[in-house]
Amino acid sequence: MVSKLDDFFRFNEMALNLRAQRQQVLASNIANADTPNYKARDVNFADALKNALDNKGSAIPPLQLARTADSHVAGTAPDNGPGSIGGSPLQYRTVTQGSVDGNTVDLDVERNEFVDNGIRYEAGVTAVNGQIKAMINAIQPG
Repeated sequence: MVSKLDDFFRFNEMALNLRAQRQQVLASNIANADTPNYKARDVNFADALKNALDNKGSAIPPLQLARTADSHVAGTAPDNGPGSIGGSPLQYRTVTQGSVDGNTVDLDVERNEFVDNGIRYEAGVTAVNGQIKAMINAIQPG
């Protein structure tokens, strides 16, 4: 019974996890808009979701921060170096307008992608809530 519930929710769980990780990457791009030689990164969401689902729904581990001293706070962060999300590599965004300092972040593009990804995340949460309500209605006596 529990495995059927897991299967029922797995797709939306994966999609929400990947959307959250992509949101971190996009936020990092925005935060580094003024950093010289920073290269904007993103992931092909469809490929990442397909890869994550093809890996039999294995949990997507959070990316860990490197701690070089005991006084550093442990936490997770988006991978701004070589890495992947859901088995799909982070890619460099195509430069739309060159800059003198080598930075490839276009704030208009990044803000648009950030908002679009956030709206799609909220739609995923709404879908999960709908699934939960449908299941509750199915098990409650008439």
